[in-house]
Amino acid sequence: MTKWIGLDVHKRTCHATVLDEHGVVTQTKLPNEPEELKRFFGTFGDAKVAMEATYFWQPVYELIEQLGHEVVLAHPKETRIIAKRKVKTDAKDSEALAYLLQLGWLPTAYVPPKEIRDLRELVRLHVYLVHERTRFKNKVQAELAKHQFRLAVNPFTRRGKEKLAELDSRTIRACMDIMESLDRNIKELERELKFRAGESEEAKLLMTIQGVGYFSALAVLAELGDIRRFPDEKKVCAYAGIVPSVHQSGNTRRLGHVTREGSPLLRWVLVQCAWMHLYHARETRLTKFFWRIARRKGPKVALLAMARKLLVTMYWMLRRGEEFRP
Repeated sequence: MTKWIGLDVHKRTCHATVLDEHGVVTQTKLPNEPEELKRFFGTFGDAKVAMEATYFWQPVYELIEQLGHEVVLAHPKETRIIAKRKVKTDAKDSEALAYLLQLGWLPTAYVPPKEIRDLRELVRLHVYLVHERTRFKNKVQAELAKHQFRLAVNPFTRRGKEKLAELDSRTIRACMDIMESLDRNIKELERELKFRAGESEEAKLLMTIQGVGYFSALAVLAELGDIRRFPDEKKVCAYAGIVPSVHQSGNTRRLGHVTREGSPLLRWVLVQCAWMHLYHARETRLTKFFWRIARRKGPKVALLAMARKLLVTMYWMLRRGEEFRP
């Protein structure tokens, strides 16, 4: 007999509700540990499991998937029935997930395949480490200004680092030590990402666009996942959160700022690629589009519109397997 299981996942614990055709079979709280989860789910031969897309979802999802159960990920923003409950407990949340799954009413989130999840981890780790390195660079610059140390060279070149080492500043020495460690890890990640880009036909297609490098191509592929899950270009732009918000009532329809739904990293990469395309490319359809919008609405609006146009271009390139045609 099929079982439907709602799982409310937290850092240290999980709350599970098990349903069958007659109603609730059991509700239990168990530690969020691999052995405990294996013991619990190993007792069910044929089970469908629903869990919310929280911060801790991925290892639990992969473990249950390995055990042979069908797992779906509930979309956290769309599962309104849980958020609006007057009595909101972990047990009730898991029960609501189980009932929605049983009825076929559960709004689900996209779960990319394992290789895309691994690529996302690499790309996001690279972004995080680069941002951290920038923070320490800013700290070094602040210390130089604070103590009025004046260098005639860039402090982050090889010669500049030699000059920094001569300064009597414990803060600067500590920051430089951490930055050296970050540099080693960033270079190691970049070697792996370059290799992956060289092995990916889709990444090679995107890199035919002027201004799109190996990292940007992989970031777009990692954040979008399977491009064929988007039926048209409007859906992929909505997923990226670079479409205008719409407020409509009766015959009145107003367009607002972009929705900013989805991945912030994807939007950032698209904007950076748009800038680089403007810098490297001569006259293409994208650059002409930018200047046409910029004359009417200014460069900021034009750049975001160009990023959306760039995403549409990438979408059709990937769908058709075609290189960029300027």
